[in-house]
Amino acid sequence: MVADAEVPGASFGERVVEAVAATGPLCVGVDPSRALLEGWGLGDDAPGLREFAQRCLDALAGVVPVIKPQVAFFERHGAAGLQVLAELMAGARERRLLVIADAKRADIGSTSAAYAEAWLSARSDLAADAVTAVPYLGLGALAPMAELAVANRRGLVVVVRSSNPEGRPIQEAVTSLGESVEDLLLGQVAAANAAEGRSVGSIGVVVGATLEPSRFDLGTLGGVVLAPGVGAQGAGASDVARLFGRCAPGTVLPSVSRSVLVNGPDVGRLRAAARTTLDELAQVIVRPGGR
Repeated sequence: MVADAEVPGASFGERVVEAVAATGPLCVGVDPSRALLEGWGLGDDAPGLREFAQRCLDALAGVVPVIKPQVAFFERHGAAGLQVLAELMAGARERRLLVIADAKRADIGSTSAAYAEAWLSARSDLAADAVTAVPYLGLGALAPMAELAVANRRGLVVVVRSSNPEGRPIQEAVTSLGESVEDLLLGQVAAANAAEGRSVGSIGVVVGATLEPSRFDLGTLGGVVLAPGVGAQGAGASDVARLFGRCAPGTVLPSVSRSVLVNGPDVGRLRAAARTTLDELAQVIVRPGGR
């Protein structure tokens, strides 16, 4: 695993804060499921996928700071789908949209390092600003991904507190140290960000916006919080404010997908839906600089 040559500049977390300051706090998922493609009148094939991705770019660029393509919806179309994903990422870079690849990778050793090169190295046409990962082989197993993220000014977003009911018994389980698995992981992420020495570090977490707070103080995380569950899954702006109120301005990214995407294929309606959600969040979330 080799880092890109001397990558200067801000960390992933610092870049998120800067982007949120410009547009407001919202991440929109780009999730071209079969149902959505058909609902948009598009074919369930690579051309339909490409048209879906292009309309999302046209609607969201300049409106939101971050998009989050769900990799599985591209992978199911094979090599042609991954090509569309690469095109989407390239288009987002041209339009100054940050991209979190929702790939949820996890493994150990050389395989973890290979995932890192695929998603976090500029030599890969699938390189994103950040990639999601699952920590249940141990956070240490993600070290190759975390190290390359830091070196390349990209990010690793660790799924720690998901809102799906199947995951809660594992995440809430109490360890031999007397704290829950999820709080242990949050503490480890906070320590990694503190060691990086940035105002906002490269390691973020996923914390569902539909959950009750855990014992861990998210204000000490030192990284970005991706908060799915807003909109179609039931969480609203008030839930975001309650759960993430202690987080540093610009570090919380409420995430929506279906509640915006159902407004397609019309680009104007998609853009309006994203702006409406942003306006609601702006009432309760303080942006960097107090704006």
